[in-house]
Amino acid sequence: MQALIFDFDGTLVDSDEALLLPFDSLGIDRADVVMGSAVAEECERLGIPMETYVDLYDDESVEPFPGVAEVIPKLARWALCSNKHPRSGAAELERLAWEPEIALFADHFGWAHKGIGPVLELMGLAADDVVMVGDSDGDVRCADEVGCAFAWAGWNPRVRDRAPSGTVLDEPRDLLDLFG
Repeated sequence: MQALIFDFDGTLVDSDEALLLPFDSLGIDRADVVMGSAVAEECERLGIPMETYVDLYDDESVEPFPGVAEVIPKLARWALCSNKHPRSGAAELERLAWEPEIALFADHFGWAHKGIGPVLELMGLAADDVVMVGDSDGDVRCADEVGCAFAWAGWNPRVRDRAPSGTVLDEPRDLLDLFG
């Protein structure tokens, strides 16, 4: 394995509350929000302007899951593939001082759900060379679409509570074992 491709929200950063607060402000019931959706698609589905949502999103409040910040600098090659708005995603990457080799956000995918094919192409890698790490069924679909391995971010309590089948990493330091 030559590289890891990460989802961002719910995988590297504990962002559920930050993602939901703008919906709260706009009068959207949390039960109506589908976590893991592309920001534009979810805003359209819920009938709110995406830019209004993004303006309400606090990109200063999101923090990495415990242990993630210590592991990121040890990764030889890693990329980010996210449904997040690029303005929020770039601001959080800058604040955290994280520099993935590639960081693709919702705009790169025409505001539809992400896919890791473009990440592989930009990194010059094949599906067999990477592991996708995520926290949602949408992340699993991304891996399945290209035929790469997938690992669940088991440090996210939502993933732990779900007890999904497949490879579940217990702690961020388990990411280092994926490089062999």
